[in-house]
Amino acid sequence: MSSFRVKKTAKKKLDILRSAAAVLAEKGYQGTTMEEIAARLLMTKGSMYYYFKNKDDLLYHCHQMIMEISLERIEQVVNSDLNPVEKLRSAIKGHILLATSEKSMFMVVGIPKQNFSDTEFQEMLKLRKSYSQFIDRIIVEGIDNQVFDSVDVRMVRMIILGALNSIQEWYDQGGPQSADEISEAYADYLLKIVVKEEILSKLKVDK
Repeated sequence: MSSFRVKKTAKKKLDILRSAAAVLAEKGYQGTTMEEIAARLLMTKGSMYYYFKNKDDLLYHCHQMIMEISLERIEQVVNSDLNPVEKLRSAIKGHILLATSEKSMFMVVGIPKQNFSDTEFQEMLKLRKSYSQFIDRIIVEGIDNQVFDSVDVRMVRMIILGALNSIQEWYDQGGPQSADEISEAYADYLLKIVVKEEILSKLKVDK
């Protein structure tokens, strides 16, 4: 297959996944059929099966896509020249901005594991663990550089990710605050959990 056809097929799959996620988020997994997803895309059901084996396969690829995007972004942050405070701020903001721009995709990520094979479920766990480890690396770097308090890394990471993932429960694109404003607020509040008080005071002065 030529490079052009590979890229075209990959883009089509992304379009299908985003539309599928919107339908699944709106109607629920059990209440959605492949026909409805195909109709939203103005495709035939047969054309859908060219790209995905069934609804479970489609759901699995939704998970895989959003996790791969998330990992790519946070890895860039972790490997950047930013200091630990800036890295954590950037990671928090990046998570919020992705979660709000891909709201439907993030909503289907919470669908129960029963829809996956054991192999697929273990793969999803592996990707999520990798993401958690990147957050841990930022926290450990901050502690080592003495800009973060000596905290329980695992506990703080779970608190941060729990807060970030809760945005799906209330975020409204038409709400009074933009995604950028929300991401800034989240970063400001969550940084207080780990950043030393004297560092936070200096950051406020610099602003």
